[in-house]
Amino acid sequence: MPKTKTPPATEGEKLEPEDFEGALKELEALVFEMESGDLSLENSLAAYKRGMELSSFCQKKLEDAELQIKVLENGVLKDYLPRGRDGIPRNGND
Repeated sequence: MPKTKTPPATEGEKLEPEDFEGALKELEALVFEMESGDLSLENSLAAYKRGMELSSFCQKKLEDAELQIKVLENGVLKDYLPRGRDGIPRNGND
């Protein structure tokens, strides 16, 4: 019978990662833990939810980096304002 581990971050604990690398490291740890098969159903669902949040955070950071590179490649020397796929500026809390 699988062991029941402490659930991953619950709501209100780890909301926003500090940076891309931290989010990626946490995501990798969650995947490893889920693949071990030692989580209960409830903990697996919590891990999955947190993983999706981290994945979304990483995707936004990668999109921002890609857009910033495009700005730099065009020789535009101005402050960069992160935007979503829809072109609307993001405030970093998304």
